[in-house]
Amino acid sequence: MVPKPWGHEVIWAHTGQYVGKVLHIKAGHSLSIQYHNRKDETIHLLSGQMIYRVKDASGELRDMQLRTGESFRNEPLTVHQMEAVTDCQVLEASTPHLDDVVRLSDRYGREGTSAP
Repeated sequence: MVPKPWGHEVIWAHTGQYVGKVLHIKAGHSLSIQYHNRKDETIHLLSGQMIYRVKDASGELRDMQLRTGESFRNEPLTVHQMEAVTDCQVLEASTPHLDDVVRLSDRYGREGTSAP
């Protein structure tokens, strides 16, 4: 278990081809507004409800409601953010680039950092 300011994550698989994680995001908390240069990821909401923000073609962040059972894929360079409305469990499957996080905005003061 890796503690995070928004909750914690559990990495359950890490190979040369992929990483599997479960993110536990506390209600009212959010991850950074971020993108990845190389990392391609798919998230699947296992439980809870979240606001998923993605930058659209016009450059604006667009809010989408994700509910249990719904998924979203982020290709590299996709600006995105997850914000938990209720406690959420998120399954994330991605390419193995754990250190590829560019934070544009972060309520916990971690802008610009890149860390697993």
